[in-house]
Formats: sequence, C-alpha cells, structure tokens
Amino acid sequence: MMCQDCGKTEAVVHLTQIVNNKKTTLALCKDCAEKRGFHSPLDNVPFPLAEILSGMAQHLPVTTEEGSKDTTACPRCGLTFQEFTRQGRFGCGDCYGAFRHRLETIMRKIHGASLHRGRTPSQMTGEQGQEETAKVSIREEERLRSELQKAINHEDFERAAEIRDKLKMIQHELAEHNDVK
Repeated sequence: MMCQDCGKTEAVVHLTQIVNNKKTTLALCKDCAEKRGFHSPLDNVPFPLAEILSGMAQHLPVTTEEGSKDTTACPRCGLTFQEFTRQGRFGCGDCYGAFRHRLETIMRKIHGASLHRGRTPSQMTGEQGQEETAKVSIREEERLRSELQKAINHEDFERAAEIRDKLKMIQHELAEHNDVK
C-alpha cells in the first residue's frame, strides 16, 4: 500500500483511530508520519518484542480446527490475525479477546501458561481477595475443561493428562476455599 500523503513511498505506518465508534485509518510512509508527528514508541527499544511475537505467530496454523481458513478479525478495529502475524502488534485492546484462542499457544510458549496466576493485590486481602481468587479459579477450571475435551478429541493424551492434573489442583484449591468460608 502506498503512502496516503505523498503517494510515492510504501506505507510503513498504519494509524487506526476510533473516536465515538467511528474508525479512521491512515497509511503513511515513515517520512510523512514523522512530518505529522507520529513515531513508534518502540523505535528506540533494543528488545524487538514485535518481531518475536510476529515470528512465533507466523508458525501457528492458518486454518481452523474444521480445516477452513481462519478469518478471525477484531470486532472493534478490524485487525485480522494474519495482519497481527505480519506486524506483531494489536490494533486495540479488544484484539486480545478476539484472538484469545490463537494467543494461548504463544502465551504458553513464553510464560509456560496461558493464564496469569500472580499474587492477589494488597488492597484485595481478606474476604474480597478470597472471592476474587475463587472467581479466577472457577474461570480457569472451565477453560481447562474445554481444553481437556479438545486434547481428548485430538487424541493428544499426554497433553490431556497434564490438563487433568491442573484441573485436580484447581479443584483442590476451590475445595480449600469453600472450607475456609
């Protein structure tokens, strides 16, 4: 795509702005983007996070479990997963939800898990913190049950055994939580 300002150079900066639920997209070359005052906050960052994510995402299959081409797109900004794999950046905050099923593999590779299970914030101690922990555990249990069924359907029994063990651990945590109440 050519720059929408000069029309001479290939566009490398793609700006999407959503104001009052109206989407405006602008494709600019680097020079025209700088003239307008746009620059990437990652320009001077020595750690190429976008390239790493893009590289990991490019190795994921481009078809769904049913065998059709994956055309998943963010409902808010319209970014497709294919575009994400090329640029390594999301278009908006809703992209995380739209691509969640595809990102779980990447998150597992990076963090060893696809769900953050960190500490409870200090302001959420006592009963409120326990309630929030229980809600997270219940959501994780539901997600793991779904993932277990997929692993069984794909006859990936080694993965199914890992998920089963995680499920047992979460169920034990929930039982302890209910005993504390």
